[in-house]
Amino acid sequence: MSRKGWIGLAVLVLGAGGWYAFRPERLFVNQKVNEQLSGSAVAVASGNFHGAAHETKGMATIYRLPDGRRTLRLTQFQTSNGPEVQVYLGVAADATDNESVTKAGFVTLGAMKGNIGDQNYDIPDGVDLSKYHSVTIWCHRFGVNFGTAPLS
Repeated sequence: MSRKGWIGLAVLVLGAGGWYAFRPERLFVNQKVNEQLSGSAVAVASGNFHGAAHETKGMATIYRLPDGRRTLRLTQFQTSNGPEVQVYLGVAADATDNESVTKAGFVTLGAMKGNIGDQNYDIPDGVDLSKYHSVTIWCHRFGVNFGTAPLS
């Protein structure tokens, strides 16, 4: 293979790797969600989101369902899209930076379903809610706190 061929191949591989790492199309593509909350759930904690690395708005509410299960519901929610964005219950009372989330501890509720809209996340049975005081939207790939909602 010629030198130009090797250079072209290297550019292609680096471009594909860069695209995979940063997923730039997600800066322009919103994922909207509109889930409902069924039954007569009782709110046990709630808080409003504030941005950290990205503007983040809406409300986080933890509900106890009639069957005893618990769920986190995000309403009027909006943040940036990104690669590998997760929803965390955090030990910290609030988090305006990345270190507050990672040092205090957290439990992952799963991948963010969408960056806009109302959505629900099941809270595992073994999670002791008295230990968790906030909800954080976290980019796992880059270790970035998009935004946090302190719960009360």
